[in-house]
Amino acid sequence: MSEGEAAGPKVLDRTHLALYSGGDAALEAELFALLEGQIEACTTRMAQAASGETQAWRDAAHTLKGAARGVGAMQLGEACEAAETRPLDAGALQAVITAAEAARDAMRAARG
Repeated sequence: MSEGEAAGPKVLDRTHLALYSGGDAALEAELFALLEGQIEACTTRMAQAASGETQAWRDAAHTLKGAARGVGAMQLGEACEAAETRPLDAGALQAVITAAEAARDAMRAARG
């Protein structure tokens, strides 16, 4: 990154997460498990909706955006926000899936 260039959103913002978890590792693990469930449900729904269900796509992207940002998975939240504005776009879905994989990796690493 060059000087003056803004950093993008974090894969997993532990400071943000600590605001809600108080640093409680058990609570964080529970929140991570909930997000992993949301990732699976929402990306599956987005893939199914890609056949023409614009509102279902937007709803799934919006739901995952909130869940991701709630635990500090900021890159995933940003990808979902972009997907909300690009319904049924295969590239937007792939960006969500890629960000979701990065979030899963970061959550697993955070668990130790």
